[in-house]
Amino acid sequence: MLEYPSPSQGASLILAFRPRKILIIGSGPLAASRAFSALEAESEVHILAPGGLEDACDELKWRASQCQITLSNWTALIPSASTSAADPDEIAGLEKFLDDTPGISLACITDTAVRPHRRSRESCERVYRTLKARNIQVNSTDVPELCDFTFTSTHRVAESALQIGVTTNGQGCRLSSRLRRDIVSKLPPTTAAAVRNVGQLRALAKREGLKACDDLDEDGHDEIEEDSAVSTPNRPVPTRSATETETESTRRRMKWVAQVSEYWPLSKLASLTPDDMTALLEGRVPETPLTQSLMSLALPPTPAHNLPNSKRGRIFLVGSGPGHPSLLTQATHTVLTRLADLVLSDKLVPDAVLALIPKSVEIRIAKKFPGNAEGAQMEMMEAAIEAANRGLTVVRLKQGDPVVYGRAGEEVLYFRAHGLEPLVIPGVSSALAAPTFANIPVTQRGAAESFTVCTGVGRRGKEITLPAYERARTLVILMGVARLPQVVDALVAPDAGARRQGAAYPGHTPVAIIERASMPDQRVVTSTLRDVVRALESSGEQRPPGMIVVGWSVLCLYGKGDTGVLEEGAEKGDEGRVERANFQQNLIGPFSHTLFHRGPGGQRNGIASPCPPEP
Repeated sequence: MLEYPSPSQGASLILAFRPRKILIIGSGPLAASRAFSALEAESEVHILAPGGLEDACDELKWRASQCQITLSNWTALIPSASTSAADPDEIAGLEKFLDDTPGISLACITDTAVRPHRRSRESCERVYRTLKARNIQVNSTDVPELCDFTFTSTHRVAESALQIGVTTNGQGCRLSSRLRRDIVSKLPPTTAAAVRNVGQLRALAKREGLKACDDLDEDGHDEIEEDSAVSTPNRPVPTRSATETETESTRRRMKWVAQVSEYWPLSKLASLTPDDMTALLEGRVPETPLTQSLMSLALPPTPAHNLPNSKRGRIFLVGSGPGHPSLLTQATHTVLTRLADLVLSDKLVPDAVLALIPKSVEIRIAKKFPGNAEGAQMEMMEAAIEAANRGLTVVRLKQGDPVVYGRAGEEVLYFRAHGLEPLVIPGVSSALAAPTFANIPVTQRGAAESFTVCTGVGRRGKEITLPAYERARTLVILMGVARLPQVVDALVAPDAGARRQGAAYPGHTPVAIIERASMPDQRVVTSTLRDVVRALESSGEQRPPGMIVVGWSVLCLYGKGDTGVLEEGAEKGDEGRVERANFQQNLIGPFSHTLFHRGPGGQRNGIASPCPPEP
């Protein structure tokens, strides 16, 4: 039975919480800061402090005058009028306040760290116990043992619902603030507009289908809750039908929202207009120009690849490589930054590559979502012909290499039939690059004498015939992660019929799922064919694009290495070979953020390594 990863202690359960009514004890600057955060969460804020309004800081006095908060004098509530912070009569005053103010769910004790009315430890304990007796969750500043919750270092993006919180779980408060500032400084300028537009898009998608929400299955809730974390964003989006029910219409719209949230650049999301949103939810994806930033790069003085300088009436089919912009070929970089008038990009080309394109160049993103691939392909080819006929230089930008499952051949023939001969510029194929970044050589003396690249899905979603098992061969499967259970079954089933050409793969054959190769958030999930489906499910939502690598080359560079796989009789020790590897070595490529999984008795380990240098 598969053993799932053991929880690592010391983390916090981070929630996006909006308490209806909150109590803040104290009236200094920290209390004012807590009050402001609570007001932004639309909470009813009550301040309770000795001295009341007279001793409050200026901000709290102003907010009380604006009727934003209710500020109560704790001293006036104490029966004996005692001002001693440790006096039991103070608790009687607190009890009276709580009786008169029902419904408080959170309390923040802020006067334990500041003078002149600094609360003693004994008084804080009394207050804490009183609040807990009423099932109120408490945060006591600088007294962690009297805290039921803590606050993250938070930033609210201006004019946006986006909040970013960082916590070190008590290991370094100043450091968490610094990390938060660093994260915020790296947000694109279009972030706020993108969040706002996606929120409007979600609201529009649900507006006409609220009654149908109760009937939605799991797929329909992909975008209804922020933490739904569906296992794959690649479920097919059905085309709009005149006979669709209200539930089907709501499901289709929510899937469209999930697709554009996952794949579209932030700059394109930020540029959506109300008309674009309406068209999008009807299945007509708008093709508006993107606002992109031009990265400051030293361009070569002359074009590479002997490319012509003409900017009129040409079509280039280019590959963007596996993802990171530093892996673009010099020829592709020149075409994108110097020659292009119109860029027709596949959806998986990352923002970092699109950001190289000058602002003056129009960019359109392909509509190739599951269920719409054929129609979207034809639209992009027609758009290229139309633009080229107007004398524009068109760049058809694909991920990886354009001829490795990039449909470049179809486009060459289509353009040629319309009197245009495109120039195809190769790119670094993910079929070779991704395994390298995961420290998996597709060929290795003593482990893999050859490799085969195939797709995991046929035309219009049909199953394909996968290669038979050969011990000395590495199998690289592109576009198969979203259909992993079907792919694995085709490989290991004793009688797979037309789904496999010959011998079945042993269940203990090593396999790696490589996602977003070369990017900062690259992830590698390593297991065996027997356990990989459950391993991937346990690692959270998928991160397209992904690929599958099957074979003994997956293990050959772990630890001290294992290059005896092809020796005579070596297959007798395969189970032990997998057990010894233990899938937890930290020898990974220089780009990786990797998770390792294995089957029974296995462990999980992850490390992050630096991204590659900029070109």
